[in-house]
Amino acid sequence: MWSTSDPVSRLGLAIAIILVAAKVGADLASRLGQPSVLGELVVGVVLGNLPVAFLRELRTDQQLDVLARIGLLVLLFEVGLELTLREVMQVGVASARVAIAGFLGTLACGWMAARLAIPRSGPLLALFVAAALTATSIGISARVLKDTGATRTTEARTILGAAVLDDVLGLVILALMSSAVVDAAAHRIGVWSVARLAIETLALLALALVVGVRVSPWIFRASVRLRAEGVLLAIGLSFCFLFAWAADVIGLAPIVGALAAGLILEDSHSYPFVRRGERSLGESMAPISWWLVPIFFVVTGMRADLRAFGDPGTLLLIAALTAAAVLGKLACAAAAPRGSDRLAVALGMMPRGEVSLAFANLGASLHVRGQPLLDTREYSALVTVVLLTTLATPPALRARLRPIGHGARSQSDAR
Repeated sequence: MWSTSDPVSRLGLAIAIILVAAKVGADLASRLGQPSVLGELVVGVVLGNLPVAFLRELRTDQQLDVLARIGLLVLLFEVGLELTLREVMQVGVASARVAIAGFLGTLACGWMAARLAIPRSGPLLALFVAAALTATSIGISARVLKDTGATRTTEARTILGAAVLDDVLGLVILALMSSAVVDAAAHRIGVWSVARLAIETLALLALALVVGVRVSPWIFRASVRLRAEGVLLAIGLSFCFLFAWAADVIGLAPIVGALAAGLILEDSHSYPFVRRGERSLGESMAPISWWLVPIFFVVTGMRADLRAFGDPGTLLLIAALTAAAVLGKLACAAAAPRGSDRLAVALGMMPRGEVSLAFANLGASLHVRGQPLLDTREYSALVTVVLLTTLATPPALRARLRPIGHGARSQSDAR
């Protein structure tokens, strides 16, 4: 029934099923007051575990995997577009303290949890799993802050600034870990190898800064002379994929290049096009991300095998990693600004999202001595941690911020 002579038609069927399922899942999640990414992940888990051979085959389908990876590049490019290098460098001392405290706390807790709950874990696997738990999902916290009317509070500014830096730290570690695993597979890992990877990562970010300041404005000013439709989008996507390729060439994860490309393309790059009546780059990207990014999240969910949850070891691993994810971010409270609600800041740093899922996908695709770095049990556990922290954070943060938001508004009214 499912077999066809043309592989494109088979891929088209898979995309049709995934897109409809993603939108249904996103709608249900929004009706329940949850972020759409949660619905897309859950519907992916359901699809991947239905007793349908075609859907199970999609877990390892190479064409779909490539499409999902392109969706991840687009996602990280959009994340970069919403930020700027200037914003990353101006997060503030308090936000930097919070981000570093949460990063180091989660890395330490995650390391211990992985060593205790994964019997086969060596130093490299334990560090990879711990690093996967470090990055905060800025989108979830930002949505809750907006909904509660607390965006102008000290807590909100601290959370958002720290989450920005947290994502950058997580992606840098992702780049280092991906290269470290490749070097370990080739028996080249060592102190000098790690130092080389760190230098290469910093060099790419420095290159992004140089290109952003010196070269990219000139390219966009020159391209505005082209009268063909979609020039801005084409140039923007070219930057995304070119930087992704450059990152891969020097041994880093392509998503780091995509993020760097987004960071250097500020709103000013779109101004000449907007003045002549076209949409900005961010607005032009929306129709592409609306269908590519959900494919990444649904496919990620499909690869989580529910049969792994029948193993008591998997449940222990989920409990250990979830505890590490929560306890690690509680370290943010110690670094929060004086006079702020420290627990609210810690809760705002709690949700995991895109970067953790990128770690999970990378770990499943990387091989050491012929075996995936993350097996089915470990992959499913990481996806579950993302689901649990995403579910738990909005109600907890909303309850904590409500009195803060009212207090802030009251003080404003009093003035």
